[in-house]
Amino acid sequence: MKTASLLPRQSDEDAFQQIALQLETTGYAILPAALPETLVDSLLLHFKSLAGEEFKPAGTGRATAYEVRTGIRGDEICWLSGEHPATKAYLDWTENLRLNLNRYLFLGLFDYECHYAYYPEGAFYRKHLDAFKGKTNRILSTVLYLNPIWEPEDGGDLLIYSDRESRLERVLPSYGKMVIFLSQVFPHEVLPVRKPRYSIAGWFRVNTNLGIHLDPPK
Repeated sequence: MKTASLLPRQSDEDAFQQIALQLETTGYAILPAALPETLVDSLLLHFKSLAGEEFKPAGTGRATAYEVRTGIRGDEICWLSGEHPATKAYLDWTENLRLNLNRYLFLGLFDYECHYAYYPEGAFYRKHLDAFKGKTNRILSTVLYLNPIWEPEDGGDLLIYSDRESRLERVLPSYGKMVIFLSQVFPHEVLPVRKPRYSIAGWFRVNTNLGIHLDPPK
């Protein structure tokens, strides 16, 4: 049974349908303002309130294969748990999105994980896939940008490529914009930033186990 916090607004329902349609048509969706601006404001305030020691250098791989490689990516991350009202509201919104995408597209999405991503000046993330076919349970990748004032000269654009490596999109990481794409299909990269860059990166996953436990873990 849904709690009151999980009941979507009509504008959310419209956004969910738009996301589903774009994913079905192209495999990715770019939304200038998917979430209420008040929620985006609250997320940025919470992000900036966290102490530096709560962020860790990001790495590549998962579980025992996890490795920090600064030549590939230079961001710092802090996983979201939903303990703060802002992150709980965001996770409630993504839960509604999960339920609606399963209803519209029959994706079998089981879980969502996400973290704050802080890119200090000069940081980047080389071209990569978030998932390799048959090797992971990540199905959909999401990025929500929390940069109130961002100009093209600030760098940090997200480049999205086709599976044939031709560039499809160049996304300015402007405030409140959300990008969603198929994790196994689209290589992407973050260009070097010229000032600090804030975002939430996340993944919808399917469960590869028969039980209730997710595989693989974070």
